Amino acid sequence: MNYQDILDFWFAPENQKNWFSKSDAFDQTLEKRFKSTLLSAQKSELWNWRSSAEGRLAEIIVLDQFSRNLYRESPLAFAQDALALALAQEAVSQGLDQQLRPDQRSFLYMPFMHSESPLIHQYALKLFEDLGNPMNLDFEKKHKVIIDRFGRYPHRNAVLGRVSTAEEAEFLTQPDSSF
Repeated sequence: MNYQDILDFWFAPENQKNWFSKSDAFDQTLEKRFKSTLLSAQKSELWNWRSSAEGRLAEIIVLDQFSRNLYRESPLAFAQDALALALAQEAVSQGLDQQLRPDQRSFLYMPFMHSESPLIHQYALKLFEDLGNPMNLDFEKKHKVIIDRFGRYPHRNAVLGRVSTAEEAEFLTQPDSSF
């Protein structure tokens, strides 16, 4: 497996409809084709991909996106978030994000959006503003509001074994309370 296989698959027009929706068939395809790659990424064995912007992006997609599909409804879905964020932060600090197309950059920036840190969201807002995609920016703003209010994503509480506060429980009954 090489990083171009990840990018070719993820950005293929027929797969884009699955980016932000639940599909058992898509999850099964990911598991069959890329589970071993995710296991390698979890152990930082894909470090040689980091020498290029595209390779770094592919590793981040595996850690940040594939994990959410392959480990859906499991704490493992979020277990790679810190590594994905660190890789994305390094990429941005090295200017590697500027070597990518806007649609690719949006996925390089996703670990910032997935973070439960208000400080990280301050920076994420700037990244998504500079990206110039109104839809991505709108989603970052919605994520940031939740983090600013609760300091975490309440919709993750159950799967992570966290106890929801009364305010979080009430929030979770509202439309658009989870992503």
